[in-house]
Amino acid sequence: MITEIKAASALHHLKRKIPYGWDLNIYRGCSHGCIYCYALYSHSYLGFGDDQSFHSEIQVKTNIVELLERELSAGSWKREVINIGGVTDSYQRAEADYRLMPEILKLLIKYQTPAIISTKSDLILRDYDLIDQLSRITYINIAATITTADEKIRALIEPGSSPTTARLAMLKEFKKTKASIGFHMMPILPLITDSPENLEQLCRAAMDCGADYLLPGVLYLRGQTRTRYFSFLESEFPNLIPQYRELYKKGGADQNYKQALYKKLNLFRDKYNVPKSYMKPMRDRLNRVT
Repeated sequence: MITEIKAASALHHLKRKIPYGWDLNIYRGCSHGCIYCYALYSHSYLGFGDDQSFHSEIQVKTNIVELLERELSAGSWKREVINIGGVTDSYQRAEADYRLMPEILKLLIKYQTPAIISTKSDLILRDYDLIDQLSRITYINIAATITTADEKIRALIEPGSSPTTARLAMLKEFKKTKASIGFHMMPILPLITDSPENLEQLCRAAMDCGADYLLPGVLYLRGQTRTRYFSFLESEFPNLIPQYRELYKKGGADQNYKQALYKKLNLFRDKYNVPKSYMKPMRDRLNRVT
């Protein structure tokens, strides 16, 4: 179900300003249906139903373009980096019909504003020409969140997203522009997507698509996300529940597990010469622009 709403503002100012200080979310809710989604709390927090409604009840901020132009044209705007889709994917299914992102990109071009776009959808290729144009003016980071090379696992944990192969092909296309290319390996799911084989395949894929950096992150479980994820385990991987309860006594995974995982991952990043710094491409480009 899709509901059209009016937002009070387009940009949300974040307390932390590194690597960005502003968030822009066109939609509330997300149709990708990721079982590990950290943003489930946001729907119930705003009074819009239970956990499942986050994936089935999508709200579209139909006045977002008008609001964004007002904010970017203000004399106080300093062309800071905007993170587009920090809570919900801007290229989820509804975007195919509402086509808000092309208008957003036109404003970024008009006001020479740098941005980060992270997505699990190859729908972003529809806006290739606009992103190419923006990349020639200022910093733009196109990142794909990729968790697994196994399509069966991908369909289980991210049923509404584009196949991994489509996301990798998308990154290769944007490598032809001046955009920074990000490979977000997150979240890594213990005992499901953390095998050496999967980690190496993804690092090799990051190299093949010319990623400017690889950013990993281990699954974090708290609140509604924890409840939903354990329900998923009961349904699909009941044998893993005891190990998960041991690993996740708190919101974050056991520190020893994380240290061992990142040590293993770094061997593959080094083997395939995949850069680790998320900030370096941004600093280099913005320094050239200024």
